[in-house]
Amino acid sequence: MGYAYVVRDQGAVHYVTFTVHQWVDVFTRPEYVDILLASLKHCQKVKGLEIYAWVVMSNHCHLIIRA
Repeated sequence: MGYAYVVRDQGAVHYVTFTVHQWVDVFTRPEYVDILLASLKHCQKVKGLEIYAWVVMSNHCHLIIRA
């Protein structure tokens, strides 16, 4: 179950981690990594998301971003 968080300071840099349901290793398949990266690029282009660092592991992802 996810938790709803609110970004109170739009100018702050945030460390974000998200996991796959039941820690399933979905990101071992390149097509799923491609979908994730395309989604992040879309957020950069359309939403103005700034990504400073990221890593995609087999079942979770870490990002350092500014919303």
